[in-house]
Amino acid sequence: MTVARERLAIQPVGGDAWLIQNPGRPGNRLSVTAADRRAARKVMRRHQLSLVRYLATEHIAWMLRELQITCVLDVGANIGQYGQALRSAGYTGRIVSFEPLPHLADQLLRASADDPDWHVMRCALGEAEHEAEMSVTPGRGTTSSLLPASDFGKAWSPSLEGTHRQNVLVRRLDGLFDEVVEGLDSPRVYLKLDTQGYDLQAFRGAGNRMADIVGLQSEVSSVPIYDGMPRLIEQIPVYEAAGFEITGMFPVSIDRKSLRVIEFDTVMIRVEALER
Repeated sequence: MTVARERLAIQPVGGDAWLIQNPGRPGNRLSVTAADRRAARKVMRRHQLSLVRYLATEHIAWMLRELQITCVLDVGANIGQYGQALRSAGYTGRIVSFEPLPHLADQLLRASADDPDWHVMRCALGEAEHEAEMSVTPGRGTTSSLLPASDFGKAWSPSLEGTHRQNVLVRRLDGLFDEVVEGLDSPRVYLKLDTQGYDLQAFRGAGNRMADIVGLQSEVSSVPIYDGMPRLIEQIPVYEAAGFEITGMFPVSIDRKSLRVIEFDTVMIRVEALER
């Protein structure tokens, strides 16, 4: 225990509980709360998801290093949370973030303003180039989607009831690919998709540039919260047919009533792209 105390920061947080932190890299610290069993059970779900998020971030950072990624396409960027997490985890290559909603894209631009290799594209990605209506949820709009909410989704998240419609620009990735990798020698591209049910359409929009993508991250659904949203048994075979294989799956959200996982972040790679 003496050795552990020298390496970990331990402080009481009330009652029979302590916060144990590994200092690690700034912004990338693992924190664990130790408590008696009854107290721990009350907050177990929150701690489980926090631990899963930490493990997912570390796994993705590892994949970016193993694949020697030089460009991350952050599709469904919201206000820049994913890009900031990448930087905190040590990724130093190019980030290109796609966000179609103007009020969120403005915040994204502010988040990336001091980062010369973090670029912002004010559009959504899809299978066809057009203008489309997006259902916009209140606040940060993290559940805004080009698809309408399902009955289950509305019951699961009240924010999906209080939406308004807004026109956004949808582009194909193959039409933008040369622009986003311009200036990179032999670019190695990682595609992150978090489009609230529209991942397959965005993926298919890569067209003949699909072969230039060596790593993939997609939010796959086991309980669709949008009408027309594919389930994971429909999504994953499409990615596998394009040459990607799973390296990790991490729960994103859980339905408290039924204990079902709603969505998983699925990380996939082209195995042949690994350079040993």
